[in-house]
Amino acid sequence: MTVLTSISKAPITRRRFLLGSACASGALALYGGEIERHWIEITHRQVFLPGLAHDFDGFRIAQISDIHLDEYTEPFLVRDAVRHVNLLNPDAVFLTGDFVTSGFLPTKFAVGAAWQCANLLNQLECSRRYAVLGNHDVAIGSAEVAAALAANGITVLVNAHLPIERGGGRFWLAGVDDPVQGSPDPGAAMPASIRNLPREPIVLLCHAPDYADDLLVVPEGKAISLMLAGHTHGGQIRLPFIGSLILPPMGQKYVEGWFRCGNLQLYVNRGLGTVGVPIRFDCPPEITLLTLRSA
Repeated sequence: MTVLTSISKAPITRRRFLLGSACASGALALYGGEIERHWIEITHRQVFLPGLAHDFDGFRIAQISDIHLDEYTEPFLVRDAVRHVNLLNPDAVFLTGDFVTSGFLPTKFAVGAAWQCANLLNQLECSRRYAVLGNHDVAIGSAEVAAALAANGITVLVNAHLPIERGGGRFWLAGVDDPVQGSPDPGAAMPASIRNLPREPIVLLCHAPDYADDLLVVPEGKAISLMLAGHTHGGQIRLPFIGSLILPPMGQKYVEGWFRCGNLQLYVNRGLGTVGVPIRFDCPPEITLLTLRSA
């Protein structure tokens, strides 16, 4: 005789559901806070610039952004980023702002963090190191953050430009003040004297990526070949079917990666650090290695 037995399952009560949800949330927080937040991804990208001199074909740029030292970014993460960049052996390092965080610590401590961050970045072996400031840097004091960077061999471009030369070739590197907290002046950063020169393209550093739309309607913007930005952290926490939970002002349209805006090419780096919460999910920190090519 065959005996049929049934195995009863415990009902999913509200208490069991809440306990399971809490465990799942805890596991995700642990992963996002301790694993993915420290898992630096190296993104390789070739960039074809019309008019770029052949002397610069193969010129490699490492981009670092949004370090936010001493909110949640530990010094060891910055050291690890520096180690990665040194192994890449780039021809130049471009830093696109937010070295510290405003509002988390008193200003005097944030200024101290700026000096600590700059000291760590001074371990970069590349001699060509250039930066712009982000909204958090401006909020705690542009002069203080810029002084810390300059004292450690990093040239800060605030509505300014300079030539990058190699062999007989040249391109122009420009930087604008932060569009969120500062006073960007594209006319000062990219005056008529450097715009639309044969075989001398302009590369712009600007912390907030959505400022690209403002640039597209002025003569200075029409002369830019490449713009590098950060600010968004790539969304920092990205959920399936939802996307980024929070995006900052001037960082809601161009969130991360590569964009083409007319003749202007834009790359938005996800950054190293975090703000708000020490968690990244589906959005690891990033160092970008861009290889310039003559178009």
